[in-house]
Amino acid sequence: MSIAEEIQRLHDLHKAGALTEDEFAEAKMRLLSQEAHRPREDNVGSLRRSRSDRWLGGVCGGLGRISGIESWIWRVLLVLLVLTFGFGLAIYILLWIFVPEEETDWTYKNE
Repeated sequence: MSIAEEIQRLHDLHKAGALTEDEFAEAKMRLLSQEAHRPREDNVGSLRRSRSDRWLGGVCGGLGRISGIESWIWRVLLVLLVLTFGFGLAIYILLWIFVPEEETDWTYKNE
């Protein structure tokens, strides 16, 4: 349920008399503060090529992870762009070059 739907539900409860004015204000502030502290995963700056969901470079897997859309849909869209306009391949190659790969759990340590 989205934050707007939650607030609407609280508003309906308040109008029905199930919540007092103070309870409504407190619940609404609690929802808004939770939303403000929730980490954002839809930030384009956090786009990374996937190491686990990849066919070529992991671009579609990364796009799927950040957008919430299945990676196979991204693959179909890019293939359609290649077949219809021809610039889908250029987009994929540029993303492959400029989008960093996601980090692994292990790192190399130079000691």
